[in-house]
Amino acid sequence: MRFALVGATVLLCYTLSPFGFDGLRAAGLGFLVAMIILLAELRLRRVEISGLMGGAVGAVIGLLSALLITLVISRTAEPEPTKSFFEFTSLFAFGYLGLVLGSRKGLELRHLSLPGSVKIAAPSSVSLKLLDTSVLIDGRIADVCETHFLDGTLGVPRFVLHELQLVADSSDSLKRQRGRRGLEVLQRMQKMPGLEVRILEDDASGSNGVDQKLMELARRSSSKIVTTDFNLNKVARVQGISVLNINELANAMKPAVLPGESMRVLILREGKESTQGVAYLDDGTMVVVDGARRMINRTIDILVTSVHQTPAGKMIFGRLDEKVERVERTEAAPARMAAAAGAVGDATGRANNNGSGFARPEGSPRFEPPTHSTFAGNEPT
Repeated sequence: MRFALVGATVLLCYTLSPFGFDGLRAAGLGFLVAMIILLAELRLRRVEISGLMGGAVGAVIGLLSALLITLVISRTAEPEPTKSFFEFTSLFAFGYLGLVLGSRKGLELRHLSLPGSVKIAAPSSVSLKLLDTSVLIDGRIADVCETHFLDGTLGVPRFVLHELQLVADSSDSLKRQRGRRGLEVLQRMQKMPGLEVRILEDDASGSNGVDQKLMELARRSSSKIVTTDFNLNKVARVQGISVLNINELANAMKPAVLPGESMRVLILREGKESTQGVAYLDDGTMVVVDGARRMINRTIDILVTSVHQTPAGKMIFGRLDEKVERVERTEAAPARMAAAAGAVGDATGRANNNGSGFARPEGSPRFEPPTHSTFAGNEPT
């Protein structure tokens, strides 16, 4: 289409011979006009529709203003060349000013909300989120990403990846297992559809520790840090750096428990006090039950007495339900009666014993001394 435009313009000027030009000069004029049209097209294709409409309206208003000025100038007594100069000058000046000002003001019209219209905010750029070594080793960040609660781009700095590799190559088996788990979590996140995980080559000069480098990089790039490290969380927030703590998210998602509510727990071990038992909920919350020391490895109903929030998490304190206590007393009554009956039997047995401590055999003959002699000849006289 561009070649057709150039050819048509050249042919038209060559045929019509405008301004007294003929031959090659007319063809050159046609080629110049075609180039001006193509440059205008390249310029206008980058203009937004609002600016284009504003420029068109502004140009029309400018030409109308130039027309009014031309009517005024035509009624003056100035010579004809002077009138023509003012008429053409006003035409070009007002046409140009209307085109430029209209195109610029037209861009501002899109920010105005018309009556009855709904204003849709333009999507803002999402900041980068930097992953710490601790959050990769923890592994719960992958589950959070699968639920699509984290949007935007997740960045793993090269020094964090190097520290994770050092942990995976450690001589300690526990550290080596944790480091390999962090690498597996990173690979799992990279394979998730719709999630962008970027390895950052930026390094913070002048900082030695990984935490200091991470905070410096977050400050320079206006990014957020995703971590489970308690100390890094506190230090970063003191310096005004935004932090996303997975532990705080987990604590916020725990079910709310109010004093007076009942729950069913499994007592696993003894508490610090002499009468306490300790249980754990499914989310890891510790439950300390007063009076449950004798019920280890048993599932019981308790009543919540208080809930305490600590920096490490939430702790629930409770006591045995009155129904459970009554059941315990009912079950313990036959045992006490059996024990009492056994004690009575033992006392009766001791009463039947002789002085030597051995019981006398039942039906054994007793020796009774004779009342008179049985020998002959010894009859009393």
